[in-house]
Amino acid sequence: MYVVPPPNGLDPAAGAGEGAEVLRGYQAWKGSNIFFLQGRFIFGPDVRSLALTIFLIVAPVAVFCVFVARHLMEDLPHNSGIAVMAVVIAFTLYILVLLLLTSGRDPGIIPRNLHPPEPEVCDGTEDGTPQLHLTRVKDVVVNGITVKVKFCDTCLLYRPPRCSHCSICNNCVERFDHHCPWVGQCIGQRNYRFFFMFVFSLTLLCVYVFGFCWVYITRIMDGEKTTIWKAMAKTPASIVLIVYSFIAVWFVGGLSVFHLYLISTNQSTYENFRYRYDIRANPYNKGVIENFKEIFCTSIPTSKNNFRAKVPKEPEIPAWMVGGGFVSPAQGKDTDDIEMGRRKLVWDEAEGDGYERRLSTEDNVEEKDGEFSDVSPYSSRSVAVEGRREGTGTGTGTGTGTARTTVHPRRSSWGRKSGSWEIPPEVIAMAAVAGGSDPVSLGSATTVTTPTSQTTLLHTTSPSLNSTL
Repeated sequence: MYVVPPPNGLDPAAGAGEGAEVLRGYQAWKGSNIFFLQGRFIFGPDVRSLALTIFLIVAPVAVFCVFVARHLMEDLPHNSGIAVMAVVIAFTLYILVLLLLTSGRDPGIIPRNLHPPEPEVCDGTEDGTPQLHLTRVKDVVVNGITVKVKFCDTCLLYRPPRCSHCSICNNCVERFDHHCPWVGQCIGQRNYRFFFMFVFSLTLLCVYVFGFCWVYITRIMDGEKTTIWKAMAKTPASIVLIVYSFIAVWFVGGLSVFHLYLISTNQSTYENFRYRYDIRANPYNKGVIENFKEIFCTSIPTSKNNFRAKVPKEPEIPAWMVGGGFVSPAQGKDTDDIEMGRRKLVWDEAEGDGYERRLSTEDNVEEKDGEFSDVSPYSSRSVAVEGRREGTGTGTGTGTGTARTTVHPRRSSWGRKSGSWEIPPEVIAMAAVAGGSDPVSLGSATTVTTPTSQTTLLHTTSPSLNSTL
C-alpha cells in the first residue's frame, strides 16, 4: 500500500543520525498499552484487573488444598490423595500460564502508518475545482463474498478483513474478538487460542473442585456413619467451595460453550453481534473440522511489532512566539479521534476582518446499519478565499481584492478540541497570505455559525494568540 512520504524533517530514518535521541519501540508506543520488563510483555490499560482474576483463581484453590485435599491425602487409599493435591496444583499453574500468554502478548496489533495513504479519488466541485479524498470504505472479495474494509482514522490505514479498532487499547487488532477486562487485554488473532484454553481450563478446574468437595463430604458420611447435613457441618470450607465453583462454572462454562459455537462456525464475538452471520453468508466458514484446525492446528503468526527495537524519537514541536503570544505545540497534533467518538470541527476562513467557524458533520463517522460515509476526514478540501472587503481588516491596506480558490490538504480538524476557541497556526498562516503583513492581528469581530444556524459576533481587542474568543 502506498503511503504518503513524511514531510521534510519528520522522516524517522533521518532522526537516527548523530545527536538524535533513540528510544525503544515500547517507549514511543502511541497506543494505550502498558509494558513490563522493557517491552517483553504488553498488557492493556486495565491490567490491574488481572490481579483480581488471579486472586479469584488462586484463593479457592488454596482453600481446597488446605481444607479438602489435605484430608483426602489421608483418607483415600494407595496414596491416591496425593494425586488429588498434585493435579490441582499443576492444573492451577497451567491455567496461570495460559492467563499470562493471553494477557501479556501482542494480540495481533497492526502497526500504525505515520501518514495516510495517497488520495485515490478525484472529484470536481461545483466551481470546477478538483478535490482529492480517501474513500471511506472499500470492497474486497473473500471466498466469493464481498466484504467491506474501513479506513481507520487513528491508525491511518485500511483495516484488513476481520480487523477492528479497540477503543480501550487504541489499536487496530487482527481478527478482533473482543476486549476482555478479566485478562486486561484485547483478544485477537495471536492470543485467541490461549484465551479459549484458559476459559475452558477454568471450567474443568471448577468441576474438579466441585467434585472432590463432594467426595470429601461422602468420606465423612461413610467414616462417621452420619447424615449428609451433619457431614456438611463438619466441613464448612467444602460448602463454600461447592457454592463458589457452582456459580463460577455457569460463567466460564457458558463462555466456553459460546466460544465452541463461534469456533465451529468461524466467527468472532465482534462479528457474531455485529454482522449476524446466522442470517447472512459467512465468508470465513470452512466447515466444522477445518474451522477447529484453523484455531488449534495452525502456527501463530509472528508479531508485526518489535517493541524492543530502537526507534528515533519524534521531534517535538516547539511553541512559537508570534505577536507577543505563544502558540501551543499541542495545536499541531491531531487530537481529534473519530474512533473515540469525538466530533471534529472545520474552520472556513475568509480574507477580510474575521473568521467563520462552523461545526461540521461531514467528517464524522456515519455508521448506521452497516453503512458508512464514503469520504474520509483526511480528505483534501477546497478553501475559498473571498474577495477583500473595503475597510480596515487584517491587512494593512484597503481595497477590493480578486476572489481566488486554493486547495488546502487535510483541513479537517488538526489541533482543535470540541469547545476550544483558540486560533490554530494553520489559520494564522493562511490569514498572513490572504490578509497582509500582520497575520495575528484579528479584526473586530468573528462570526461563529453553530449547527442551529445561530450567528454570534464575538469581539476581540487583544492582538495576541491568547485572546479568548
